[in-house]
Amino acid sequence: MALINPIQLQKFLKGINYPADKNTIMETAKRNGADQNVMNTLGNLPEREYGGPVGISEEIGKME
Repeated sequence: MALINPIQLQKFLKGINYPADKNTIMETAKRNGADQNVMNTLGNLPEREYGGPVGISEEIGKME
């Protein structure tokens, strides 16, 4: 799995309201132009609500 730059990830999540569930995170990233690598990575997130970008980045870090 290719690494995702946390700053790049935040660009794709711009405008999201937290807490946010996985579906909302994926929809927001797609709307903001996330590439397939980012979408695949977000698709592997556990189904739960995320309180902010740090929680998302932590989950992604566990995948690497």
